[in-house]
Amino acid sequence: MKKLTQVMIVLMAVIGLLSCQPPAEKEQAAEQSIAAAPVWIVEVQRQSISEKLTFTGSIEAVRKMNITPDIGGKIDKIYVEEGDSVREGQLLMELDTRAIRLQLDQTQAGLAASEANHMDARINKERMERLSRENAVSDQQFEKTLLAYEAAEAQVQQARAALKLVLHQLDVSILKAPFSGIVASKNAEVGDVINPMMGGLGAAGGVLILMDFSRVNILIDVSHQDIVRLKKGQPAVVKLSVYPEREFLGKVSIINFAADPITRKFRVEIQAPNPDGVLRPNSFGEVVIDVNSHDNALVIPQSAVLENSYVFVMKNNQAVRTAVKLGLQNTSQVEVLEGLTDGDRVIVRGNYGLEDGSPVIVKEEQK
Repeated sequence: MKKLTQVMIVLMAVIGLLSCQPPAEKEQAAEQSIAAAPVWIVEVQRQSISEKLTFTGSIEAVRKMNITPDIGGKIDKIYVEEGDSVREGQLLMELDTRAIRLQLDQTQAGLAASEANHMDARINKERMERLSRENAVSDQQFEKTLLAYEAAEAQVQQARAALKLVLHQLDVSILKAPFSGIVASKNAEVGDVINPMMGGLGAAGGVLILMDFSRVNILIDVSHQDIVRLKKGQPAVVKLSVYPEREFLGKVSIINFAADPITRKFRVEIQAPNPDGVLRPNSFGEVVIDVNSHDNALVIPQSAVLENSYVFVMKNNQAVRTAVKLGLQNTSQVEVLEGLTDGDRVIVRGNYGLEDGSPVIVKEEQK
């Protein structure tokens, strides 16, 4: 019993001492119990900012042509292979022209005969004209001579047309490159017989496919919301995942103002030079177009903005919640129209979970 009484006396003494502690010391202890949150900050500065639209584009050669003879026949020679570079006017292929050359001999002989017959008919017509003036022949005989002359003249014209046709067949049996480019596809071999009247060579569409991709078109599909922000001549940047360090500059060249009936999007073409051939047809690239820009703007990182309406500013080792009005934005930065001034120190990392007045400690600062 005596021991229990002694324990009770000690406990009452401890409680009395604690109750006598000054209020200031209590507050100090409470403050020390709240640890300062580590944060990363950036000093607000004025700089240029651009608003960009990003699309996935399909790359196409600026010129593409299926090379097929205008006439049917057997392929005699092909001078190029897939991947070859060719110059405008370079010989690509020839058809077997032996049958055409036989036709040429025949039409030339026919023309010579027609011209000889025409000469005889002309001489006879001139003789009959003299006799008619002397009333030495009947009108019926004279008209018969004129008809024979006209028929001979028509035969000459027909023979000349036949000769032109054969010469044309000879001409188109030799195919030359209509422009400088690359042989993208070779779909036939020497000895194959082709007939353009039967649809060429099926899905391939030509003996050879020639592409010029010294310049390329990049096709993008744009929503109704974004199409109004694009215009011809706007600069664009094309990027490829296989060349992440390179940027290819182009311009908006064509804007279709009728939407696709299925996708409800608008087709837009970007044209870009491709001197080293890195932009390959039928591949894909990222297209970035600047649609707006402001100079001398207050700019902060996107990570500083919370709920699209406020930021935390570092003041006296505290996080001060500050409402902001935003302007242009891109993937990494945002323009601040109201709420901040030059030199403000905004928290860009460690800001989630903070409250107005939370104590903070700077881990890193960028200026």
